[in-house]
Amino acid sequence: MISSELLRRFPFFNFMTDTQLKAVAMIAEEKDYEIGNSIVEANAPANSLFFLIEGSAAYYYIVTTEHDPYYKQEYYISDFNPGEILGISALIDPYIYTAAVRVEKPCKLIKIDALALRALCEVDTKLSCGLMYAIAKAAMERLQHTRVQLIAAKP
Repeated sequence: MISSELLRRFPFFNFMTDTQLKAVAMIAEEKDYEIGNSIVEANAPANSLFFLIEGSAAYYYIVTTEHDPYYKQEYYISDFNPGEILGISALIDPYIYTAAVRVEKPCKLIKIDALALRALCEVDTKLSCGLMYAIAKAAMERLQHTRVQLIAAKP
């Protein structure tokens, strides 16, 4: 459990009422991660949603193939910085992380239990709609950032 005041620092939670913030704070915890630790792994169950409080984490897209079980290629996408959300797949069916995130500088994160958050959404449709809007916005920002990187990489 964390303080709902900690969640208020993040614009992502601006739509929430005090009651909703308290409910989310009850299923969240603060976690510290050291350099080199994995926060999420690609193709793993998306059990948590994260918000970076301090530090830096690198975002990697992982390519594998069913034809060669030993083939694995990692592509660096970008860094996550304080204030950003990680693990949005925790709220998007089929609830599987699509990328890997590894600690670059010691991190402090808010970790929210995704199963409990989805259960809250089942009973509070306004919370569910607000979260989906905020997740869609975060996904679109990430997509735009990726497009800029692709354009910059062209010869």
